[in-house]
Amino acid sequence: MDKLSPAVRSRVMAAVRGKNTRPEMIVRSLLHRLGLRFRLHDKKLPGTPDIVLAKHKTVVFVHGCFWHCHSCSRGAVPKSRAEFWLPKLAANKVRDRVHRRALVSLGWRVVTVWECETKQPHKLTKRLAKLFAAPAN
Repeated sequence: MDKLSPAVRSRVMAAVRGKNTRPEMIVRSLLHRLGLRFRLHDKKLPGTPDIVLAKHKTVVFVHGCFWHCHSCSRGAVPKSRAEFWLPKLAANKVRDRVHRRALVSLGWRVVTVWECETKQPHKLTKRLAKLFAAPAN
């Protein structure tokens, strides 16, 4: 059972943002420190990617572990109102897959960064640096 009243829960859920979230800001900062320049939330691309690195033909989605059903502890489905949450979260996963396929078919490389990865910025920086390292000739 939910410990919050419906009014308080509604206020909490209404405060959840879709853009410029803390994890997204962390990823943007790390990319910028790596010397990469990017655009944000390009509505012309499927799924409106969080970060678009046109020079590298790469898009980055920064996914919240809960909202996109990551396999970490933050991605657990709530025990209360499962009949509401299961279809909602499953639809998010399907939508993510559809957007990923559309972007790949347009020639974009798709990178997903999970919210939990932003808790270890050193590891994430290494991962991102590896993805955008210049190819050896």
